[in-house]
Amino acid sequence: MQSPSGSAGPTCTLDQFGGTKFDLKTATVGFSQSEKEANPFRIAETKSIKDEAAKLGIANLKVTNAQSQFSKQITDVQQLIAQGVRLLVIAPLNSDGWEPVLQQAAAKKIPIITVDRKINAKACSDYLTFIGSDFYEQGKRAADRMIEALNGKGKVAILLGAPGNNVTTERTNGFKDRVKEKAPGITISFEQTGEFAREKGQQVTEQLIQSNPDINGIYAENDEMALGAVTALKGAGKEPGNIKIVSVDGTRSAVQGIADGWLHAVIESNPRFGPLAFETAQKFLDGQPIPDKVIISDRDYDTGNAKDSLGEAY
Repeated sequence: MQSPSGSAGPTCTLDQFGGTKFDLKTATVGFSQSEKEANPFRIAETKSIKDEAAKLGIANLKVTNAQSQFSKQITDVQQLIAQGVRLLVIAPLNSDGWEPVLQQAAAKKIPIITVDRKINAKACSDYLTFIGSDFYEQGKRAADRMIEALNGKGKVAILLGAPGNNVTTERTNGFKDRVKEKAPGITISFEQTGEFAREKGQQVTEQLIQSNPDINGIYAENDEMALGAVTALKGAGKEPGNIKIVSVDGTRSAVQGIADGWLHAVIESNPRFGPLAFETAQKFLDGQPIPDKVIISDRDYDTGNAKDSLGEAY
């Protein structure tokens, strides 16, 4: 589950970073969660960090939650720095706007590991590394599943994720580039943000069915929006499989949606960052070179494995 697929980017060592070695078990470690734990990805992500810290005997883990407010996340992390954390693990809400935090952390030589979203800053000086999925690759894999579902022709709608972060951009580009390359018979005839939220995904899909009644497929950039789309389709009297839905995340509800015939396929975005985050931190403290990007491995769910894999979804 946790195999980093090694990346050949620039690396960073403790010496290059200019920090001093400390013991993770006795140090104060901070984890800043970005969004309220209402969606399964965030619940699984926070649990993974807490579980791994407990397993490793890290006694002083401080966890904050920004409740989807960027200003609160900045304040949260500044408070963690004031409380003397030696390591920061951050799930950033936005990719930009981190300068005040980065300056304070750099002054104290606190290594920052970002998980699931990148921040636009310099690796090995502003932050240590980014651990996450290859979102562009996820978009390509989602496109492959959509092409297969539609036999390479039809009209597709995209429910875009929240604007202003690298996940949305890369999942969109990967999907579009792959469709263009492999399936010129597919047109993307509708795009609107569902902000990664179920309710918004439902609203946008209700508009979509009105404005584009002949739509054949929906690419949802996360499972919550896909499940909102399913509610809208049910409300419009559609049958399972009338409109092919492909999404990204791998939540249990979405995998159940495949088993029930409403979703065609789901590309996993693995939220279990705990083991990889602390393993990376330990290697760094031991003087080993750390790549600027560590990729977590993701799987696929489809009609062939959905029923049997429900227990592995989050």
